[in-house]
Amino acid sequence: MKLAVVGLGQCGDRIADEFARLNKKARSQRGIEIVTGAFAVNTDAADLSGLQTIKSDYQHRILIGGRRTGGHGVGKINELGAEVAKEDSDKIIDAIRTAQRFFETDAFLLIAGVAGGTGSGGIPVVAQTIRDRYIDKPIYAMSILPFAHEEETEERTIYNSATCLKSLYPVVDAVFLVDNQRYVRKDFSLRNNLSKINALMVEPFYNLLCAGEEKRTKHIGARTVDAGDIIQSLVGWTVMGYGKTPLPLFRWFSFGRNFIKKSTETHRGIQAMDEAISELSVKCNPSDSGRALYLVSAPAKEMNMDLVKELGDYLKGMAPEAVIRNGDYPRGKSLIDVTLLLSELSIVDKVKGYYSKASGVVHEFKGRRDEFERKLR
Repeated sequence: MKLAVVGLGQCGDRIADEFARLNKKARSQRGIEIVTGAFAVNTDAADLSGLQTIKSDYQHRILIGGRRTGGHGVGKINELGAEVAKEDSDKIIDAIRTAQRFFETDAFLLIAGVAGGTGSGGIPVVAQTIRDRYIDKPIYAMSILPFAHEEETEERTIYNSATCLKSLYPVVDAVFLVDNQRYVRKDFSLRNNLSKINALMVEPFYNLLCAGEEKRTKHIGARTVDAGDIIQSLVGWTVMGYGKTPLPLFRWFSFGRNFIKKSTETHRGIQAMDEAISELSVKCNPSDSGRALYLVSAPAKEMNMDLVKELGDYLKGMAPEAVIRNGDYPRGKSLIDVTLLLSELSIVDKVKGYYSKASGVVHEFKGRRDEFERKLR
């Protein structure tokens, strides 16, 4: 599957930069293109300058709202972010259209942090603009939820998150929910932690996007997961998980196959699936999902029908109402990994919490404004 990736705001831009890096990795290691174009959109010129992989020309790093913000951002006011994105939406569309490989695009992926200003306000507007121009291509959003300390200390964070998610949900085909807090590593510096978090968020997409674009016969699975499978698996609120189990270094030197070895292979796959479920991008109940997809990637000799069946039965037990699709991808030498998608979620407690808290914040904002107006009289 090939994506056109558009990051909005500081958070979205940095994750879009990770997708550009992932495409370079796929090109150098596998001879595969998985990103037809990566674009960064922002109202802050300094944030655009800090990117590493996205091309530095004005068609890939797009500064919007320069007249209104002077290139210094919108100060977390997502209403202003929406206005600026609407005024300059044609600039974004023109840049996307000029991408050299745009005609190969299977879907759009828009990325933004829901708590900020430019990304939170701009992503629903840009999604609707793309929807009006390209009605035949799916549009997905990757919404990055704020850290716990941001929710506790900044009222605007809750309000921005709720309004962004509510505006975004009706205009895209699926929303990937990613909770920053689930990726925090306590022993990292702030800069390294953020970089590591961004890399971990993007990592599950690697095999998923590469599997359907593979050209070498020995790496094409018995059941390939391609763009069609992914598109049919993505609807509404969606979460991702990724798990891996290392393989013994000298496993090839034992002769023959017996029931113990076969059982061990299956057990390693179940371990990887367990990790994928425990590391879902947002905490949720798998039984609330209406669709699911899992991709197993491992050396060809480590995969068999029993492994795929056991994983399918295990997932069906956790998500009994879900329509489940699966595939295998014979790649790698040293581990078994499982990429998991749970989609069409009926309930996501995190989102529900934003909606309920935001109503209280709105009343509080209104009370403060009324008090301020009374003092002016």
